[in-house]
Amino acid sequence: MDSELIYIPTLADMLIAHERIKPYVHRTPVLTSSFINKLTGAELFFKCENLQKAGAFKARGASNAVFGLTDQQAANGVATHSSGNHGTCLSYAAGRRGIPCTVVMPHTAPQAKKDAVKGYGGRVVECEPSTSSREAVFAKVVAETGAEFVHPYNDHRVIAGQGTCSKELNEQVTGLDAVIAPIGGGGMVSGTCLTLSNLAPSVKIYAAEPEQADDAYRSFKAGHIIADDAPVTVADGLKVPLKDLTWHFVRNHVTDILTASEDEIVEAMKLIWKRMKIVMEPSSAVPLATILKNPEIFAGQRVGVIITGGNVDLDKLPWQ
Repeated sequence: MDSELIYIPTLADMLIAHERIKPYVHRTPVLTSSFINKLTGAELFFKCENLQKAGAFKARGASNAVFGLTDQQAANGVATHSSGNHGTCLSYAAGRRGIPCTVVMPHTAPQAKKDAVKGYGGRVVECEPSTSSREAVFAKVVAETGAEFVHPYNDHRVIAGQGTCSKELNEQVTGLDAVIAPIGGGGMVSGTCLTLSNLAPSVKIYAAEPEQADDAYRSFKAGHIIADDAPVTVADGLKVPLKDLTWHFVRNHVTDILTASEDEIVEAMKLIWKRMKIVMEPSSAVPLATILKNPEIFAGQRVGVIITGGNVDLDKLPWQ
């Protein structure tokens, strides 16, 4: 990647984002479970972005992007492509600013997520469930509307916004040894890298990924981006590939990427629902699934676990 061609967000960008988005997002709680601690042999601190505005951490990046626009940039509204949470959160932020929002979504996306976009006033345009179809349909939408593109993760404004999550976590829990978050396109992991590499450089950063959509894992091992077009996994928020900006953070700051099987993800999701009484989506269960699978990596450590979202299709729970 030629860093001259792309703007890499800085700690200052994250701190500006933190102030900018305060009126529009929650400072989400950190929860613990003595049962899960005993099971894993680690002290886990769950940062509950499933309780965030619009139900996901992506409200942070979307709000930073939308409220950072000039009036001229915002005049034709915003547009994006998303399997769900970024589209929902961008619709939420655009609604708060009073500008239109169009979201290109795969027709296979959970109905609950399509309904959420529409509920916040966004317009849904459907595409096939592949990266190539998503990008082709999106190009058409932008040509028609002239809207400002807010990429779900490969956008410095979005990454700076996502970085505010680990700023809070670092203030809420002292002495963390590691933080682990799910990885799809890498927006949350990049924000975590941006913040912690500056504010708490001794904290190790891990990413967690489904085995059936493990392109980030394979990219990390190969040393260059490997992109899958249409992986199939219960973790529907983690199907997209890394891009140049998120790859910059992953390559330079992530300690390791760990993977979990579909069954392991579903079991971890059930465990959190049962023991912690909180609703979260399959993508959010991947970090705990990988901790349970690799207890030797985290034994005896204080580990921040980012639960990224709670927008679940309650009519299609994965264990039903």
